[in-house]
Amino acid sequence: MSITLSILLFWGFYNGVYATDLRTTGNSTRPDEVNVGVILASDSITGKVAKVAIEAALHDVNSDPDVLSGTTLKISMLDSNFSGFLGIVEAMQFMEAETVSIIGPQSSVIAHVISYIANELQVPLLSFAATDPTLSSLNYPFLVRTTLSDVFQMAAIADIVDYFGWREVIAVYTDDDYGRNGIAALGDELSEKRCRISYKAAMSPELSRDDITNVLVKVALAESRILVLHTYNNYGLEVLDVANYLGMMGSGYVWITTNWLTDIIDTNSPLDSDALNDIQGIITLRVYTPDSQLKRNFISRWRKLTSKDGSFGLNTYGLYAYDTVWLLARALDAYFDQGGKISFSKDSRLSELSKGNLHLDAMSIFDGGRQLLKNILQINMTGVTGSIQFNPSRDLTHPACEIINVIGTGYRKIGYWSNISGLSLQPPDMSSSQPSNYSSSNQQLYSVVWPGQTTDKPRGWVFQNGGRRLRIGVPNRVSYREFIAYSPSTYSFNGYCIDVFTAAVNLLPYAVPYELVPFGDGHNNPSCTQLIEAMTAGAYDAAVGDIAITTNRTRMADFTQPYIESGLVVVAPVRALQSNAWAFLRPFTPMMWSVTAVFFLIVGSVVWVLEHRMNDDFRGPPRKQVVTMLWFSFSTMFFAHKENTVSTLGRLVLIIWLFVVLIITSSYTASLTSMLTVQQLSSPVKGIESLMASNDPIGIQQGSFARNYLTEELNIHESRLVPLNSADDYANALRRGPKNGGVAAVVDERPYIELFLSTRCELTIVGQEFTRNGWGFAFPRDSPLAVDMSTAILKLSENGDLQRIHDKWLTRSACSSQGSTLQVDRLELKSFWGLFAVCGLACLLALIIHFVIIIQQFIRHGPLEEETDSSIQSSRSGRLKTFLSFVNEKEEEIKRLSKRRQLEKESQRSTSYGSRTSNMELPSNQSMGSCF
Repeated sequence: MSITLSILLFWGFYNGVYATDLRTTGNSTRPDEVNVGVILASDSITGKVAKVAIEAALHDVNSDPDVLSGTTLKISMLDSNFSGFLGIVEAMQFMEAETVSIIGPQSSVIAHVISYIANELQVPLLSFAATDPTLSSLNYPFLVRTTLSDVFQMAAIADIVDYFGWREVIAVYTDDDYGRNGIAALGDELSEKRCRISYKAAMSPELSRDDITNVLVKVALAESRILVLHTYNNYGLEVLDVANYLGMMGSGYVWITTNWLTDIIDTNSPLDSDALNDIQGIITLRVYTPDSQLKRNFISRWRKLTSKDGSFGLNTYGLYAYDTVWLLARALDAYFDQGGKISFSKDSRLSELSKGNLHLDAMSIFDGGRQLLKNILQINMTGVTGSIQFNPSRDLTHPACEIINVIGTGYRKIGYWSNISGLSLQPPDMSSSQPSNYSSSNQQLYSVVWPGQTTDKPRGWVFQNGGRRLRIGVPNRVSYREFIAYSPSTYSFNGYCIDVFTAAVNLLPYAVPYELVPFGDGHNNPSCTQLIEAMTAGAYDAAVGDIAITTNRTRMADFTQPYIESGLVVVAPVRALQSNAWAFLRPFTPMMWSVTAVFFLIVGSVVWVLEHRMNDDFRGPPRKQVVTMLWFSFSTMFFAHKENTVSTLGRLVLIIWLFVVLIITSSYTASLTSMLTVQQLSSPVKGIESLMASNDPIGIQQGSFARNYLTEELNIHESRLVPLNSADDYANALRRGPKNGGVAAVVDERPYIELFLSTRCELTIVGQEFTRNGWGFAFPRDSPLAVDMSTAILKLSENGDLQRIHDKWLTRSACSSQGSTLQVDRLELKSFWGLFAVCGLACLLALIIHFVIIIQQFIRHGPLEEETDSSIQSSRSGRLKTFLSFVNEKEEEIKRLSKRRQLEKESQRSTSYGSRTSNMELPSNQSMGSCF
């Protein structure tokens, strides 16, 4: 509120005693006329075009009986002359004339200030040229931007930068709200493309040619050559003229400007030869307005409209100014249709300031301001700029730009940008109202003629400090010189890493002047981490060598694509494993042998139970049955069992068990064959886990990152680490062993170890590689050379040169160890428990089904109660003995006895029936005999 009061005080000083009571205008909802204010900078290109366009729109609105229905739109224009202070005063002057809305201002800086007045007095501001993105903030509720925000221009520029593969730009801009906020939006858009602004060159709003020169000299010393110029059209050509004078419009530079340049081209075309020479090869933007009959009619009228002021062209701001008047007229028409009135009321806070000579209480609040603002934001119309509609963020929908390349005496459209399709060769499709996610892979532009009249895409950056030779630090190794070898006599390097670097540099599309500088004392292998730190401190411009890409190092520098895979491995002595009389037991672990033996017995027992009642092979004396069961069990191992299975359940169990036996015997045979035919090597160290569990000393290479990894990541005490400087040191320390002052194992990177082991067969890698990384070349943070070198390394890999360099330096005659291998792991129970589980489950189910069947048979065919002693029937043990006796009987015998008992019962029933019949017939015969 203090800002508002300060503004009002300024107004009082310039308006004296203009205090008058503003009153309601008539009683009708449609007054005869409505006052609207316009604030322009008449001397500017945008101002003079907008003035003619607004006057033309005013004439067209007042001549159209379908708009405002008899109410005349009255517009008053005032010239702010780019002065924020005058803009404040003019805005307040409009309030004296019952102004319902203000068109303008065209300056973002002035719009920021006047918006406070508009908020306080509830007068809508409609700006057709204030493009500052922050004006869309909720802090400015009464300001409506009727043109595109700069955020869309910046999104288009970010897409252009990303399309051409650049990663850094330099922003040259006017240091005010318009410039700063626009560049802030550019930074946000670039960050989404993983790009950035590397340097911000701010210029004073009231700069001289000397000021421009000082700014651009600093820009010329920077590394990036992608320049984005965001300024006003009355300053822009002066900046480009100074840039041309400094040689910054030549080959290698890229200039991208916002739409201020197309405003100049459209308004002042044709430009003079000096101006054209300053803008050759520039890429600029123009707000896209679709072709329509309304637009063509207005353009055809333009020459006549400007004839009295001297002919000048029509730019997009003129089109938006014309549509702004129509937008306001339609909003007012809707306001009157809703019963709105033009009335004003006193501001109680201003009334408190009525004492004195300022008479600030003359300011009044527009009662219908909020409703009019709502109608403006709900507008949906078609004007000369196309569809006019606001989204929830109060920005115009369908933002789009034309991308222009200045060539010769004219320009060429190289494509379009929209928030729907991104970069495209086709005009934007204005039918879709919702932005969609577009892929960077389908972005397209026509070819560009760049500054310097070249069609080759500029690299986008140069080496700093006038292109001096790069100082590249290289480790001065004393061991494994196949990777890097320095010759003090010739001051030259050679080796695998150097050849890869040289081949990659030769593939770059530009020359890289450099010199290789040794790092280290030549007596001990230097630390690559210290080399990276020295490069970060500025001692070197890059680091080349056997540099492992680790987490700590990536925090300090940028690395290229890895050119060789690496990782830490463990090397330990090995000895041949001698065979002995019990070697045949080695394939299985004791637990595996035990479980297998138990299952042989289980399966034999189950099959005996299932076959005992119906198979004569599984019957007989108890001793014979035990022998048969054991023989059958273990003979299945060789598929040599002679006993046949006749029961369905027994055959099912046997099939499953034979499959298990097949798998077990096959695995045993394969493992035993490997152990007996291939020389087995054994090592007391099994890998990094066994080293961590022991207290034995561990050898590491002097200067390797392995020291930090083992101590910080694996918590191995530093006292256990023994630094070794050469391959011979490795071999001697491993040969002595931990008990004789040596080491139990050596931990180093795989490339070194593979070279080391090529001639030392008594040593080998044990365990698995426990880190995964690679070697790369290091560059300072955000260096574009790192990206280009990565691309070159990938090309080397694709064309086979990388492999040829590897074969040249690192291929050695390996020792004859093809017939040797580390001890084969013994087969454990965990590899077969699934088979055993299935077999055990099959046995259990078969037994359950078998006993269910027996119980049913017992109930059906069991002995009769009268056949059994009553004393036996009365006890549990007796019943159990009866049941076991039943189970022990052969099934056929049980059925035969059951059938015989049944026949006997039937015979007994028939005999009993016959005797009863005879007894009944005897008296009758006797009576008959007596008759004779």
